[in-house]
Amino acid sequence: MDYKFIEELSLNHWQPLSTLLYDGWVLRFADGYTKRANSINPIHYSTCDLQEKIKECEKIYAAHHLPTIFKITPFVHPVHLDETLEEMGYTLLDTTSVQTLNLDHIGEPKLTSVVINEDATSLWLENFCRFSDVNAKDRNVMERMLSNIKTKKGFISFYYEEQVVACGLGVIEREYIGLYDIVTDQNYRNRGFGEQMILNLLKWGKENGAKYSYLAVVANNEPALRLYSKIGYSEIYKYWYRVKNGV
Repeated sequence: MDYKFIEELSLNHWQPLSTLLYDGWVLRFADGYTKRANSINPIHYSTCDLQEKIKECEKIYAAHHLPTIFKITPFVHPVHLDETLEEMGYTLLDTTSVQTLNLDHIGEPKLTSVVINEDATSLWLENFCRFSDVNAKDRNVMERMLSNIKTKKGFISFYYEEQVVACGLGVIEREYIGLYDIVTDQNYRNRGFGEQMILNLLKWGKENGAKYSYLAVVANNEPALRLYSKIGYSEIYKYWYRVKNGV
């Protein structure tokens, strides 16, 4: 199966503040908040001279005071882009596993103390930023990014003893629910709360037309890999970033 459409979903579901299309490449900008939203996605055919095109991208990102970052998937164009970037001094960072799950096979959550809103409330944002150590500037950027998502969203908060101990986001499109920003308060980790929250979010996804799920997890995040494997996710491909001068 061609999983390029998963890349399309991920572009839709984690929105930048602005986008520039350049000869088949998608250049994304979000004031530096996350590599995913501030990188070049070369997923369409390229016709320009490659080295000149890369240098032009470097100028564009420099003008926005951002490092030049490429997201390298199995679907990049041209196919030798990764080797060219390495030769030009780009460092490989954050190898990431993209995983999928058929929702026919998920279990029912045992703990159901959750609230799911279709917009990011101030409480959800406050809890996410606290759990993830997001600063005030990036919170403002993130809030704008989340408001740019045009398909159905579910912002979930998981409660334990009347306080939020985990939160996350699900975005539904084309029968897939993508999971983002899955985070548990560090004081409540390793107690199964993350798993229960995800099961609740996937149940909500099924109720709203999703038949499958996808997510991306950094390949050296062993606790997260174990959790997603337990739920039933399996890898379909990897991607990584190439960053100029290792910035």
